Amino acid sequence: MAAGSLLVSVLLVGVACWGKLFSLVSSVRVVVAVIGVGCFLFLVAFMGLCGALKHNQILLFFYMIVLFVVFVMQFSVSCACLSLNKEQQDRLLEAGWNRSEATHRDVERTLNCCGFTHVDNATCLFGHSAPSCQPCADKITRYTGDILRFTGGIGLFFSFTEILGVWLAHRYRNLKNPRKPPGAFL
Repeated sequence: MAAGSLLVSVLLVGVACWGKLFSLVSSVRVVVAVIGVGCFLFLVAFMGLCGALKHNQILLFFYMIVLFVVFVMQFSVSCACLSLNKEQQDRLLEAGWNRSEATHRDVERTLNCCGFTHVDNATCLFGHSAPSCQPCADKITRYTGDILRFTGGIGLFFSFTEILGVWLAHRYRNLKNPRKPPGAFL
């Protein structure tokens, strides 16, 4: 189970670096956050792997606790993604749009749109003309529901594999160490 987490952590770091290298993601904060999550997951998986190889009950205990906390957070976020309705999605999208000018530039450039709910040539950064340009909200809302359901489903699947990892670590932690003398306690 820990080896799979190691692979996922390396994938997270690699995909974040690849996305920044090829300018697919322009936000440095997003890339740093994904790399940070990947490094944290790598440390947790390494702790579980070392605990299993050395049959160290303390490392396995902390691995179980951290993995359970990650399960609770991931399960909560997955359920939130799956339970958002259309009005809540629209409010979140507008709040994100109003929060950052960099978001405006990225979305307008990528989706070839202008403004959030209505086209305003005064605020359009890429000189799109009003007749040929759609508001960005129309283009964004086409995909948000599908993306949230997909993300929530993937997160839910992996959260249940994490709870399986907690159970397996608990079972392995309570096994007798085969390298100890037969009369030793655990």
